[in-house]
Amino acid sequence: MTPLAISGGRHRILRAHVTVAGCALALCAYAAAPTTADGATSGAKPTVVLVHGAFADGSSWDGVISRLERSGYTVIAPANPLRGLYNDSAYIASVLDSIKGPVVLVGHSYGGAVISSAAADNPRVKSLVYVSALMPDVGESGMSLAARFPSELSTATRSVPYRESGRSGTDLYLKRDKVHQVFAADLPESEANLLGVTQRPVATTAFSEKAKVAAWKHIPSWSLVGRQDKTINPDQERFQAKRAGAHTVEINSSHVSLIAHPEAVADLIMQAAAASPAPSSLATTGSVHDARAEAGIAGASLVVGTGAILLGRRLRRRLP
Repeated sequence: MTPLAISGGRHRILRAHVTVAGCALALCAYAAAPTTADGATSGAKPTVVLVHGAFADGSSWDGVISRLERSGYTVIAPANPLRGLYNDSAYIASVLDSIKGPVVLVGHSYGGAVISSAAADNPRVKSLVYVSALMPDVGESGMSLAARFPSELSTATRSVPYRESGRSGTDLYLKRDKVHQVFAADLPESEANLLGVTQRPVATTAFSEKAKVAAWKHIPSWSLVGRQDKTINPDQERFQAKRAGAHTVEINSSHVSLIAHPEAVADLIMQAAAASPAPSSLATTGSVHDARAEAGIAGASLVVGTGAILLGRRLRRRLP
């Protein structure tokens, strides 16, 4: 065999060694990467789920969404049906079931009551954020809380009967001439008028149905209080936050802080996300991770060893 052939053979063997080593490293890296039981990578940012309140839709979160996405968060703003607390919380719970990995769940206004029910018994919800929101305890409703902490909302709505397939009820609308004053005082009047034109009505059962669970009793919570809120009494927001032991900030805002002050709302959500515990603790995942790591390392060692033996045999056959 010529020196050139020997050199070429050694080059191919060296290249094969590099390939085998690369495969081994990839297996080791895979084994070393911690994951959660649902397949999410440990340390990944949680998904932020934004639940709007009465008289609104998902677009009310637009300014918050853009800020969160620029900071690398995946964001979902589902449509809250506004048909009643039990119906709406069941729907949002089903949305949560479709999401992998940890979740920060955020509710504005009536949406706060919805997330308090929807998050119950869901271990992937790591934080709750209440933005000028309702936070009912078990047995409380939006109406019972408003009776204790009156606001101008009581004179700012009108009732309209509705009929749907198989049921009927009463919807509440904001009176058009009250939207700016009571709901969105720190927005330009033209923008407040658009909110009035495009508002989504809410069924009275959203406020009359009593909470059966209160997830804030078991999940860390954050709360934003709007000092100039005339829809939900700021004293009610303070009372709820204190009762829940929530991390609380207050800003000079009307009820629609998510529209008028999206940077403050996004900052609070990111605080909650940063403070969220890891998707699962070492105590619960350590044995799974260790077994996977050992299996991966053992597999890598087997690949390297087998490759070395085969390459050695080839070398002996090819070289003089």
